[in-house]
Amino acid sequence: MKNQPLYLKVQQELLAEILEGKHDHAARLPSEAQLVKRFGASRPTVARALQELKLKGFLERRAGSGTYLRRERGAVHGSQGVRQMGLIVPGLGQVEIFDVICGELASLARVHELGMHWGGSVGPMTGKGMSIEEAEDLCTRYIGTGVSGVFFAPLEHTGDNEAANRRITERLSHAGIPVVLLDRDVCPFPKRSSFDLVGIDNFAGGYLLAEHLLKLGLKRLAFVARPFSASTVAARHAGARAAILAHRLAVGRDFFHEGDPGDAKLVRSLVAGRPYDAVICANDHTAAHLLQTLTRLGVRVPSELRLVGFDDVRFATLLTVPLTTVQQPCRDIALTAFHAMRERMAVTTLPARSLLLTPRLMVRESCGAYLRTEGR
Repeated sequence: MKNQPLYLKVQQELLAEILEGKHDHAARLPSEAQLVKRFGASRPTVARALQELKLKGFLERRAGSGTYLRRERGAVHGSQGVRQMGLIVPGLGQVEIFDVICGELASLARVHELGMHWGGSVGPMTGKGMSIEEAEDLCTRYIGTGVSGVFFAPLEHTGDNEAANRRITERLSHAGIPVVLLDRDVCPFPKRSSFDLVGIDNFAGGYLLAEHLLKLGLKRLAFVARPFSASTVAARHAGARAAILAHRLAVGRDFFHEGDPGDAKLVRSLVAGRPYDAVICANDHTAAHLLQTLTRLGVRVPSELRLVGFDDVRFATLLTVPLTTVQQPCRDIALTAFHAMRERMAVTTLPARSLLLTPRLMVRESCGAYLRTEGR
């Protein structure tokens, strides 16, 4: 995140290096002075980052000597006999939910004395997404090093992501490496692959959002998504349609809109002549950009158009109009995925499982639920 404290950036980047095995237990970590120069940070900022890592049990400070990795566990890449797991998460560093999920997975791996590869230069603090080529190169690297399992969040937002996702999972499978999918499947909804999948119940989440709007008395709904979105978006769309039909309303042919929410032409089509009461967005980022465009066009949310998102990222409460959305239980997803991987590593013949967590609606101002109360 752009407004993230610098000490946290230092802490997370050092943690990623530790989990990748870039620091040796016998060797001293870079000095505070070296880290100050590297990160362009003040000495107190660096000291705070190191202290946080010490409190989490990763580091120890030796008087008169410096900072070292803790000796007692040895559950870091490079230790003999330690099983390693890998992450292929293209959204890491760009999509907030993946930063939280992967951070939790790394912590769980350490507690259970397992190593975790973050995936080279693409990490939680780079802000740089992973290309198809980088994802496939990482797959090759994991096969070469013989990791015990890979957590994979399939690629999206490119025209050839489906083929790339299939290549990556097939190569890992042929190499005998268990795969646990995070958040979404490698095939289009409602199809299912032969890999374990851990995420939220997106169909139920889409249903929950549409039902909430319908209970507010809104009948003309639209759904907006970016092109080449993941299968999760299709599930949310299907859930919203199901809710409309369950309320004995027709789903118009123009219910679904695909495009850039920052495109004024697309947004004008949503508001010209007031054809819709509310818009369901595929995720919070889409909703935030749509809100910005609506504001530029002079359309007020929620008095003139209601708006909801999906994910409940941190900025959802900080928008000019706080966003009604569905919460992603990131830490529970990580815990479920980690246990699924351990079970898969122990018994490779288990049938493929869909472990979908229950969505939770977060009601805020953007849906207009409080308009009537405010008018009293």
